[in-house]
Amino acid sequence: MNKTILIGNLTRDPELTETPSGVAVCKFSIAVSRDYADADGNREADFFNITVWRGRAENCGKFLKKGNKVGIVGKIQNRSYT
Repeated sequence: MNKTILIGNLTRDPELTETPSGVAVCKFSIAVSRDYADADGNREADFFNITVWRGRAENCGKFLKKGNKVGIVGKIQNRSYT
């Protein structure tokens, strides 16, 4: 089973585009704070790139802005490229 739940803040404004066939795609990244702090009391964050499709993509592009807190439910896919 591949199910992920992330809660974090947008690090930049979403980028809403369309595929050549007209399907809406929205891309953005979020920062998720870790549960623990280091010896100096600083909390680190992990950064995730998010891709949303179709109607949800249109809503994300319309309503989300940098700094907004968001909840993401989806699946993780690793991709490599050179």
